[in-house]
Amino acid sequence: MKLEVTELGPNKRALKIEVPADEVEQRFVQAYAELNRQVHVPGFRPGKAPQALLEKRYAKAVEEDLVRRLVPDYYERAVRQAGLVPVVVEVPSLERLKLKRGAPLSFTATVEIKPKIELRDYRPPNPISLKKDTRTVTEEQLTQTLDALREQQAQLHPAPAGHALADGDYALLNVEAFLDLAPLEGTKKEGHLHKVGSKAPVLGLDVDAQLLGKKEGAVVEVSQPYPATHPDQRLAGKTVVFRFTVAGVKQKRLPALDDEFAKDCGPYTTLAELRAKLQAELEQALKRDIEEGYKDQILKRLEETHHFELPESLVDRELSTIVRQTMDRRRRQKVTPLEFEDPAKRQEEIKKIREVGLPEAKRRVKIGLILEAIADREGLAVSPAEMRTEIERMARQVGVSVQELQKIVEAGGEESYHELRSRILAEKALEVVYRQAVVQG
Repeated sequence: MKLEVTELGPNKRALKIEVPADEVEQRFVQAYAELNRQVHVPGFRPGKAPQALLEKRYAKAVEEDLVRRLVPDYYERAVRQAGLVPVVVEVPSLERLKLKRGAPLSFTATVEIKPKIELRDYRPPNPISLKKDTRTVTEEQLTQTLDALREQQAQLHPAPAGHALADGDYALLNVEAFLDLAPLEGTKKEGHLHKVGSKAPVLGLDVDAQLLGKKEGAVVEVSQPYPATHPDQRLAGKTVVFRFTVAGVKQKRLPALDDEFAKDCGPYTTLAELRAKLQAELEQALKRDIEEGYKDQILKRLEETHHFELPESLVDRELSTIVRQTMDRRRRQKVTPLEFEDPAKRQEEIKKIREVGLPEAKRRVKIGLILEAIADREGLAVSPAEMRTEIERMARQVGVSVQELQKIVEAGGEESYHELRSRILAEKALEVVYRQAVVQG
């Protein structure tokens, strides 16, 4: 194999690769021999069709098959021979590909390589210094947690006779709508429980203001005009009268904060035991939060103290991920649906997301490359058990079975496994730096 490497920039190389003619000829011979055994040519026994006839009928297909087999093989050989580490595992786009029987196969591949990173010290005697997080669990936080538990166990009870509805009370409503004095089909509801002040719509209306101060038995009527363009022809250009009858008034009662309450919350015999358990959980959660904050400090310091040119393809790939995540989130939240229906609006929105997301994409790529370099220096690796554990964690996070997620990863091919492995390696590398860091104060 002949190989010429041309530097196109800090992170780009052009590989001009030439596969020897004898190797190409050998592959041609093997391909036609295999083809002769597989195809049926009328008038000839299997394997006995003339070579010239096969070439006439199948030359293009054979050449395409040889390119599919030879190019990845010799591209990988060229990358190894040149000592390059491509940023992506797949074969890049090719230029000037020439294949002719009896001649060498030649092609040029432009490959983006990982930048050389001069790592700054992160081990003693020059570890990264972290600003101390002095937060502690407060009595107020513990009280808020207990109050949340009381809210979960609260029960609704009838309010005293004559009680006027106030914010936080619950109204038991009988609802019906009328159009031209006749009941409107499909609008009748009985015993609808509504929390006053919640702004929750009842048949599409906000009735909190009208309910305030009303007592059991009160009737509230609300007139709602609809435009002539309303999609429901029954309502278009009409006014509907909604009648709300307060059939009952209820109030939430919180359980007393005592030993009986603690017993209802779980395997506790006293309120003191429950408080101690909640205190420990809050402290553990705060410890995790503080640790994440320290790691964020480390990532920021690593980003600030390392300077190198980022591979364009990695930034573009990360941008595509940001676009996909943003669009998926907006679909779930049903935000600005027009952008998904109109191709022009969709493309304009994608352009905006890419512009806004570019700094974050660059930050992610830079941090990822730095952590990868640290993992290389530390000799870190990812075991099959760690891969399985991460897949199990991800499955729990997204609410699917491990088998389903495993199929998704497998469908993504080697690239999916590479991304998963890289993420685990990055976490392990960050943990190494964190264990060496020093908290000041």
